[in-house]
Amino acid sequence: MNTEAASMDTLREQVDRCLREFVDRQLPLTGAPELEPLRLAAKELLAGGKRLRPAFCYWGWRGAGGADEPGIYPAAASLELLQASALVHDDVMDKSDLRRGMPSAHRRFETMHAGAGWHGSAEQFGVGAAILLGNLLLIWSGEMWRGSGLPPESIAAAQPVHDHMRTELMCGQYLDLLEQAHGENTFESALRVALYKSGKYSVEQPLRLGLVLAAGELAPWMDELCTTYGTRVGIAFQMRDDILGVFGDPAATGKPAGDDLREGKRTMLVARTLAAATPTQAALVRSLLGDPGLDDRGVAALREVIEDTGALRECEDLIGAYLQEALACLDKAPITAGARSALADLAVAATSRKA
Repeated sequence: MNTEAASMDTLREQVDRCLREFVDRQLPLTGAPELEPLRLAAKELLAGGKRLRPAFCYWGWRGAGGADEPGIYPAAASLELLQASALVHDDVMDKSDLRRGMPSAHRRFETMHAGAGWHGSAEQFGVGAAILLGNLLLIWSGEMWRGSGLPPESIAAAQPVHDHMRTELMCGQYLDLLEQAHGENTFESALRVALYKSGKYSVEQPLRLGLVLAAGELAPWMDELCTTYGTRVGIAFQMRDDILGVFGDPAATGKPAGDDLREGKRTMLVARTLAAATPTQAALVRSLLGDPGLDDRGVAALREVIEDTGALRECEDLIGAYLQEALACLDKAPITAGARSALADLAVAATSRKA
């Protein structure tokens, strides 16, 4: 068996291959012509992405001594199906029009309904179809995970982590809805949402999955690595996402400029802004945040407040501090040298990305 670790490019290629082959194997199940739009929507959604979650899982596996065996790739790739499921449902909840520069799933199905001249509400059909697509992707993620080809005892050892990760994600989605509804918007409440909705299942739990898959159990040092390195990279990852949602380049993010502001997302960046704002600035933020018709002037006005209050700079500083704490923890962990180097690169990539 080859014991050399895969390069980042090779890992991405393997994940892409596993996803393509898995979705293609679903053709007999979704072969009816009426079901093809579901499979096609899934395939196109899975074609994009940074593959960070599979990478954290793979390097956890390698860090705990796992060999470069074929089964680790579909096991890690299954996390992209979970991510895709979350994105579809997230876009429904946020009423987002775009995802990675293409129509979001519910808008895609809404357009299909309207174009065909079918009965009933095109919007309602789009939302219903997207929910079902998200559920299908969630089911497929479990199927791909269980059928990865890794030894049954490895899957059994890591199954509680896998189950807990999916529960955390769903609870995080609910906490996000709750945050938007009651508008508490303290930094602490936004941080809690960020951890459960994104940070934990993006970094901490994929890393934990890989470690347990290789070792068969979670040693104390592994838990320390996951909760310190994983949590801090996860928070910084989400904080970078918050900044990109306001200041990101649409050509890179695939979403309109300031889309998070139109959706009224109560992010850590917004919480920091309101905490430091003057009464006049706070009134402006509250009057514009969540306005679906927010134009470029409104986006510019909110950006100005975010910068003038120092919230943007403070969040950038926090990202840097979280990253340094994560790297310091990584330096002390008894993992392989290759995994330490790769996880350090992943931490930087996750927290300094442009999209």
